[in-house]
Amino acid sequence: MSYVRCLRGLGSGIEYSADTAMNLDPVDGRPVEMLLDLERLAAQRPNAAWYDPRRRDLWRFGALMALDASDPEDARHIVALGEGHTPLLDYSAHPIARAAGISLWLKDEGRAHPGYGANPTQSFKDRGMAMVVAQARRLGLRKLAVPTQGNAGDSLLRYALAGGLSVAIAMPPDTPMPILGNVAAAAQRDPERVRLELVGPTIREAGALLKERYLPQGYFSVATFQEPGWRIEGKKSLGLELAEPAPGSTRWLLPDAVIYPTGGGTGVLGMWKAWDELQALGLIDARRPRMLCVQSAATPPLVRAFDSGAADTQAVAAGQTLAFGLNVPGGVGHFRVLEILRASGGAAVAVEERDSMAEFARLWREPVGGGAPAWIAPEGAACLAALPQLIERGLIARGQRVVAVNTGSAEKYLPDLRHLI
Repeated sequence: MSYVRCLRGLGSGIEYSADTAMNLDPVDGRPVEMLLDLERLAAQRPNAAWYDPRRRDLWRFGALMALDASDPEDARHIVALGEGHTPLLDYSAHPIARAAGISLWLKDEGRAHPGYGANPTQSFKDRGMAMVVAQARRLGLRKLAVPTQGNAGDSLLRYALAGGLSVAIAMPPDTPMPILGNVAAAAQRDPERVRLELVGPTIREAGALLKERYLPQGYFSVATFQEPGWRIEGKKSLGLELAEPAPGSTRWLLPDAVIYPTGGGTGVLGMWKAWDELQALGLIDARRPRMLCVQSAATPPLVRAFDSGAADTQAVAAGQTLAFGLNVPGGVGHFRVLEILRASGGAAVAVEERDSMAEFARLWREPVGGGAPAWIAPEGAACLAALPQLIERGLIARGQRVVAVNTGSAEKYLPDLRHLI
């Protein structure tokens, strides 16, 4: 059964019923999160009995998720499509990592790898949207709306249709064609269940359109941080996977640093929450990875706020980047991302477009370890392009175990990236 105790405002600390279909906290307009009753979980499922490593998806974490796939009552709401349980690839042969003596690993959320799960839309967004649709079904919601830079809309579409729900998706018209085309085709096939709006230049304008046109029609917003902690809970699984025991071991262990491409920042909150919960269950101690958020220099609200010492971001003008997921001019949850960065001794860094694209092209021509070309997304390439400045600033150092997160597959960005291949 689910061990969710309540919802709680991230800013206000006020608690609400877990069965409330709410958006932002009415007290301060900030996001809410789901709180689990970890004492009850530890008492009823001691020695991590909730953990089932035989499953090849994110639901392997059972009752530590906001719905327990091993419980029939919870499982009937879940639409499991193989999401999560993605591999950590050894990237220590990356020339910059090798020269610096860093043990570099890539968490690949994009293409499928034998023996692992596979995000069905080749994007880390599937983690959050799997939980969104499951929770919407639990509460009887039938119509969901999301503004997106691309991947979140594609992901919500897949899970909503599989779960019998309807969606309204708004995205910029320059969204990569494989993503836009997939949603457009679904809207053409089933216009009663799928609505597509093209509006930009960024997710901000898309969100405004949905608020004006679709929420009054009874659609429930699942925009970043504007659902009741559901996407945080889904993305939490990424943090759990970074900590879970290696095969044959029972020791939960965290890396020294995590390099994460950050637009809205849901994944940062999700990973941090996962580690706090593992500590509360006695599986890890208080040490945390240094969190390193990578943004495009074209649109760097977190970087500006972090460097200035500000407590929250201010919206910036959107720039031009092929890392479409990073073209987010501001975020309602950025205040919490900044708190996590500072608590971890981390930082937010900006990467120039030319450096990200050069890294993408280099990885295609010279695959790490001499294997197949890396189909990493531009956002993943930005993380690797950030390595020189992270090393120079002493944010990662010799002998450390560092994980960079690749959030999707290059396939979804063609033909925009074809000139680099």
